[in-house]
Amino acid sequence: MNKKEVIDLLNSEIKHNNTQVAPKAVVREETRYPDGKVEQLLSDGSRVIVFRNGTRKEIGADQKSITVMFFNGDVKRVLPDGTMVYYYCDAQTTHSTYPSGLEVLQFPNKQREKRHPDGTREILFPDGTVKTMYPDGRQESFFPDGTVVKLSKNGEKTVEFTNGQREIHTSQYKQRIYPDGTVKTVYLNGRQETKYSSGRIRIKNNEDIIMLDRK
Repeated sequence: MNKKEVIDLLNSEIKHNNTQVAPKAVVREETRYPDGKVEQLLSDGSRVIVFRNGTRKEIGADQKSITVMFFNGDVKRVLPDGTMVYYYCDAQTTHSTYPSGLEVLQFPNKQREKRHPDGTREILFPDGTVKTMYPDGRQESFFPDGTVVKLSKNGEKTVEFTNGQREIHTSQYKQRIYPDGTVKTVYLNGRQETKYSSGRIRIKNNEDIIMLDRK
């Protein structure tokens, strides 16, 4: 990816900041420093600084818009409102930081991650899956087929299926709850217990032998 493509990518990341392109400015003054740095003052009031290692820094006429194109291909852009967009060339990853404290990372596989100021993180996967991780340890995942997986801070997992069934996983048992009220529980030792909506109870041991079947 060349530097023009990088700038285009950064512009797409910050398209909510819609500004008109100013006419092309000309160099009004140029200063060369002993360390090899060259600074140009343009007719529109903007400045361009080129460092000896090839890094180029462009400062807008407002003195707030800054674009830095590093010698290694990385690009950093700062907008007047304080938004900063950094493109990592090797990783092909864009990291945007907004004045609100929100951070957004975009990876080359189209995966996106949002980091909120309160510590909440959202990961948006290319297939449409959304995973949210809360500061207290809770997690929620929403899958494209409508399945929802929730992980509590004590490690208990709940799976909600689109057919109305729910599954609960704990360190002691796994439980399936059906829409009609039937509850099937499988314990860590292999024991199974099924409570039907009719009131029937059936219990099996770890060898799948029925120990109780009360209707």
